[in-house]
Amino acid sequence: MRIELKGIAKVTAKDRTYWYAWRGGPRLDGEPGSPEFIASYNAAAEERRAPDRNRFRAVITAYKASNDYKTLADSTKRNWGRWLDRIGDYFGGLRIAQFDRPEKIRPVIRRWRSQWADKPRTADYGMQVLSRLLAYAVDPMGKIAGNPCEGIKQLYSGDRSDIIWTESDIARIKASCRPEIAHAVDLAAYTGLRLGDLLRLSWSHIGADSTVLSTGKSRYQREAIIPLYDDLRAVLARIPKCSTTILTNSLHRPWDDDGFTRAKAKAGMSDQDLHFNDLRGTAATMFYTAGIPIRVIAEILAWEEEHVEKIIRKYVGRAATTKALIDQLNRARQRT
Repeated sequence: MRIELKGIAKVTAKDRTYWYAWRGGPRLDGEPGSPEFIASYNAAAEERRAPDRNRFRAVITAYKASNDYKTLADSTKRNWGRWLDRIGDYFGGLRIAQFDRPEKIRPVIRRWRSQWADKPRTADYGMQVLSRLLAYAVDPMGKIAGNPCEGIKQLYSGDRSDIIWTESDIARIKASCRPEIAHAVDLAAYTGLRLGDLLRLSWSHIGADSTVLSTGKSRYQREAIIPLYDDLRAVLARIPKCSTTILTNSLHRPWDDDGFTRAKAKAGMSDQDLHFNDLRGTAATMFYTAGIPIRVIAEILAWEEEHVEKIIRKYVGRAATTKALIDQLNRARQRT
């Protein structure tokens, strides 16, 4: 006998198929049509009709329906959605009151995190989502008194704020990569924009004297204002205008970061701990040698001034620093 279950959502990711009781609902167990599958669907449907508001799953449901979650960037919601499902599978059946006993629940949280102990950055990302969820349970829900994730140290402790692509690194990858990747590298190095913002950057954002773009990291509340200095103008002049977005692929469609890792491998740079967003540090040195004050650089990159100064001291060099300071002083005198 065939039983038709209504509203089931199918999601395919990385060649695997997942089934959910409804769009945004809990993930179902087993294969479609199996007793396990039907049982998990019936349990989800019953929970939806009469949800147990004392279980942690109710916090997840409330958070998914909140403005806090709805206003996240689409890419963030996709990533967080998967983690919320994992959190629901592991913690959903626990009573919310159990999260009000830090000495009891923290070992449980650490055991959950240990599934990704060999991938510390992944583990920390999962903890970030869980912590945000528990913060929501504290305020505005008022279900627990405090966030038990507080006090649990991150596994990944790498500070990449002073890691940059040097001129030789950039020359090395550009010698063998496709033109669209070279354009992306150049634009990142001369603007300091994060990858997500670079992918949105369009020609309409380029003004007479500056590039102005609301940043995704700030949920589009903050604008990055990047002066159009001569080197940046030269980079933009080299990029063909094939689309409304500045970065395009070989088919003249908006570019994504596919192929960047392969380009690094082709250039023989796979063993170098350089990420695309490390080009932001390169931009800090470009800004500085172009005469932009450290305070302004920090505002553009949303960094502390100390981080910018650390990069300048490490990579720009005393001679270049002195020359940049002389240029700034000369320009200041000419204005008086």
